[in-house]
Amino acid sequence: MPTINRPPYQTPPPRIIDPFDGVLIVNKPAGPTSHDVVHAIRRNFNLRKVGHGGTLDPQATGILIILIGRATRLSAQFLGSDKTYEGTIRLGIETDSQDADGMITRESDPSGITTEILQQAMNRLKGDSYQIPPMVSAIKMEGVPLYKRARRGEVVERKPRLIHVYEFLLLSTELPRARFRVRCTKGTYVRTLCADVGTSLGCGAHLEALCRTASSDFTDQEAHPLANVLSWSLDELKQHILPMRRFARSTGGPA
Repeated sequence: MPTINRPPYQTPPPRIIDPFDGVLIVNKPAGPTSHDVVHAIRRNFNLRKVGHGGTLDPQATGILIILIGRATRLSAQFLGSDKTYEGTIRLGIETDSQDADGMITRESDPSGITTEILQQAMNRLKGDSYQIPPMVSAIKMEGVPLYKRARRGEVVERKPRLIHVYEFLLLSTELPRARFRVRCTKGTYVRTLCADVGTSLGCGAHLEALCRTASSDFTDQEAHPLANVLSWSLDELKQHILPMRRFARSTGGPA
């Protein structure tokens, strides 16, 4: 057989680290969707790849983890993290979306509810449970988001999802409204928790306002207001991006 002359093995050069491959923590205002925020950052800075690590409803505020460049590979890691929210529950009014954006479907008198009774109802929702996602949600069935089916007046069967609520605590009360904090696993619909509280009390309830104060290891103290982010230069953006190597898992996360 003829001899095959192979060139000697050479170690490939180290991969160039792009300073725009990383994570940006944004404080989302009420109004825009999470996709709107991603699109605004991509367009404003002319970036090719931008994603997020967990959606927020349009009227919700707080931490939105923005993933840039190769850090978009870390999406599942952040989507799977625990979250903390603070919000306001409004007793005595039910809506078709379980939040303040929906149409009122029932009103009742919650005057008999006390702070103690309300906290007891919240305590019953702590721990493991199965939650049915609301029709007005971004979950896709057969490729169509549920909220689009809801707009057409459709109601489809949704599979219950296992969630865990670590904490559901009253912060202050001025009934029929109350401020609360909830710490929970991924995929938990806080507005459904509020609706469930109202159902158990017999007076109905909905989520009136919501702010995500922690996601993964980040708190709202680390988040940059979206308006500030969009006013930065490209160099200023680079200074605030957290490098993705900080988040790659030690057991073989993305390089």
